Amino acid sequence: MEGFKKFLLQGNLVQLAVAVVIGSVFASLITAFTEGFITPLLGIFGGVPTFGDLYFEINESRFLYGSFIDSLISFLITAAILYFLVVLPLGKLMEKFIKAEEATTRECPHCFSEIDKKASKCAHCTSEVTPEIAVNPA
Repeated sequence: MEGFKKFLLQGNLVQLAVAVVIGSVFASLITAFTEGFITPLLGIFGGVPTFGDLYFEINESRFLYGSFIDSLISFLITAAILYFLVVLPLGKLMEKFIKAEEATTRECPHCFSEIDKKASKCAHCTSEVTPEIAVNPA
């Protein structure tokens, strides 16, 4: 039981739970925005005040395709916001970290293995190489 308690109180699980709750609230906010502002704006051009009221019937069965259109617009707005405000900035940030890591090594001109830029001798083939970064004497 102690292991299960530790699992439930882990930071990652708590962060995931918070993310799900915030995501749910964010989705309802986007849905309200879509139904309150975007759908009426689009309805101005089509002459339909809201897509949620659109439907067709077959044998007295009602198909609410307007609700699907509202949900599709909500999804597209949510996806765009997440992409431009979360995914894209995080991708650029991760790219900077990767470039910083890559900048500390280079290829040995003799054996083509990865060596530190400060190295004056290759650890793999023991060839003398010129350091690319000046080493500060201590």
